[in-house]
Amino acid sequence: MVREYDISVIFGGVSSENEVSVITGTMACNVLKKGGKSVLPVYITQEGEMLADERLADIALYKEGRLGGMSSLSFVRGGALILNARGKVKSRAKIGVILNCCHGGDGEGGAIAALAALAGIPFASAGLFESAAFMDKYLTKLILSGLGVGIVPYVYARSRRDALSSVGALGYPVIVKPSTLGSSIGISRADDEESLSAALDVAFSLDSSVIIERYVSPRREINCAAYYEGGKVVLSPCEEVFTSGDLLSYSDKYSGGGRRQFPADLDEESKNFILNQTARVYGALNMRGIVRFDYIMCGKDIYISEINTVPGSLSQYLVSADYSSFCRVLEKIIATARADFAEKTSKRIIRTGILNNIVPNACKIK
Repeated sequence: MVREYDISVIFGGVSSENEVSVITGTMACNVLKKGGKSVLPVYITQEGEMLADERLADIALYKEGRLGGMSSLSFVRGGALILNARGKVKSRAKIGVILNCCHGGDGEGGAIAALAALAGIPFASAGLFESAAFMDKYLTKLILSGLGVGIVPYVYARSRRDALSSVGALGYPVIVKPSTLGSSIGISRADDEESLSAALDVAFSLDSSVIIERYVSPRREINCAAYYEGGKVVLSPCEEVFTSGDLLSYSDKYSGGGRRQFPADLDEESKNFILNQTARVYGALNMRGIVRFDYIMCGKDIYISEINTVPGSLSQYLVSADYSSFCRVLEKIIATARADFAEKTSKRIIRTGILNNIVPNACKIK
């Protein structure tokens, strides 16, 4: 039996941000279902198992731990095989488009983009390059520097010794961040060598490398989201997020610890600078999907802090007024994904015939 789905929403993942991803993924599933789309939710557990079942759009299943008995799946060309508990094929799913809602880990870092490419399924999220690059804060800074974008002074370290020996160039206070984690997990402020040591303990327990940034103050945190549709980059208004402490924390983002002002109260020069720079970076890298750009303002100085290729809630609150209009945004990026896929697959693949010149047994090792 073959079941056709307009879209598969993939969320979860082997990541500390798995639970946040469940919120984003189930929201996207239900928005699309409400909009009349047939949706196959695919949840990746923190152990890496892929589950597929239409019931996975219900967030209560995760809160109550009722995931037993769900089918697993294996992606194949153009879709996926739905498997029973013994690994036998129950049915086949034909998938029109994949939407990535994985936060953190390999899911956000390019693995889902690669999966879609190998399976020959249009992909309605950020591509493989930008997904992998912007999941790593060090690579993010290298790319932004190459584009002439302002970034906060920093050092990159793969060991405690390197971190402790190089931080002097920045001066205290500093911010210590795991290189490849998001959602403010493992981020600490350090005001002296003792607190730096404790911050490094936390960061290196979660990641194999760290970014240490100069703490700029006074600071304002400004966000702007973008997506591509109809041949142009569409920009959201800017928002300002306020912290309950020195840094934007996990609690500020997801547990009501912080607050936001939307649209942000910015002078025209600063607002236009942020909008124009967001469009320039997004366009220069030929990006796709909904991407959120996080800025730090210190007086008139404006820096890009991070680029989130799978932002929380897919930045629904920035790019749309309500869930109904957000569905229309998703429909636009889905249409873009289909058009991109059609254009890419229209190109010829050349067979060089080089194997005809290889003698028999040429590649055997004696």
